[in-house]
Amino acid sequence: MMQLNFPIIDPHIHQWDPYHTPHAAQHLVKVLGNYPRAMDRLLRLVKPKPLIDTLGLTDHALAPYLPRNYKQDIGHFNVESVVHVEANWHDHKGTGVVGETRWIDQLPFDEQNIQLGAIVATADPRKRDFKKILLLHREASPQFRGIRKMASFHEDKGIYRWCDQAGLYRDKKFLKGFEQIVRQNLTFDAWCYSTQLDDVTALAKRFPEAKIMLDHLGTPVGLFGAVGKSTGQSAQARQAIFEEWKVKLATIAECQNVYAKISGLLMPVLGHDFHLKKQKATKMQIIKRLQPMIDHAVQVFGTDRIVFASNFPMDKPSADLTEIIAAYIEMTQPYGEDAMFKIFHQNAKNFYQIE
Repeated sequence: MMQLNFPIIDPHIHQWDPYHTPHAAQHLVKVLGNYPRAMDRLLRLVKPKPLIDTLGLTDHALAPYLPRNYKQDIGHFNVESVVHVEANWHDHKGTGVVGETRWIDQLPFDEQNIQLGAIVATADPRKRDFKKILLLHREASPQFRGIRKMASFHEDKGIYRWCDQAGLYRDKKFLKGFEQIVRQNLTFDAWCYSTQLDDVTALAKRFPEAKIMLDHLGTPVGLFGAVGKSTGQSAQARQAIFEEWKVKLATIAECQNVYAKISGLLMPVLGHDFHLKKQKATKMQIIKRLQPMIDHAVQVFGTDRIVFASNFPMDKPSADLTEIIAAYIEMTQPYGEDAMFKIFHQNAKNFYQIE
């Protein structure tokens, strides 16, 4: 299997432990933790179908995902450093979200010979105490670099909404709070669906000095298959999704303060059905599906503002991480070794100021 001549920096992983931290399934695992099938059945009964469809499978969401699990997933690949991106920590009362930063800061990455390069925490810019929470995040860990506030909200009600309102990135209270991110020289990870990419463009233009990372290339829901109630139902509809995504991505790429992660493209919400067939995508299947997306992203962003990231374990229902990394290496190899070094290492190091 093809290797790189340098270590990888993976700037988008998630760590969680439903047994010992605030988590959506913390009560479920304490009662039925020894019975995974029962947990799966119960979760599918009590949680909304759009959420289950987004996850694809539930086992990876119900089990702890810690440094040793990530180390096992990367196999023979050499990952030097990782960035933890907020993972839906379920304590949002007062300053509760700071607890995630404290918890991540003490995880034993060093035991796996991996560096915790940075933490992207969460906080809501709409809240009055937003400035205070940012300061507390900074105090909680020297690795704190910025925040992510998800805006993913699809007009199709059958697609899970990770945000409580449409158009979050244009909200007046959000924009007022966002000023603090800029003043404190913090990064901002934006995650939205492709139908919302114009909102990220507007945010980047309003704050040209802000350092914005577009997560998962804007997640074109339904690009590879039917999802929700009416999205991606036909080949013609999927082609329209792809064409609209290309135009919107090219527009946002004109904002020089925006980077983009080529990540999360194996999430089931894009319309992948590997998990339904009880299969994992092979390297060649990944390349066949994703190469047009990767080529377009490199074309519009160049190689200085594109960043590879794993998004693990969220892509796990569709593919093993070793296959994903191998596929991305092969897809980017035509751009040359210098470009690959930037995409797999240097761009993330620069953006998140990883020492």
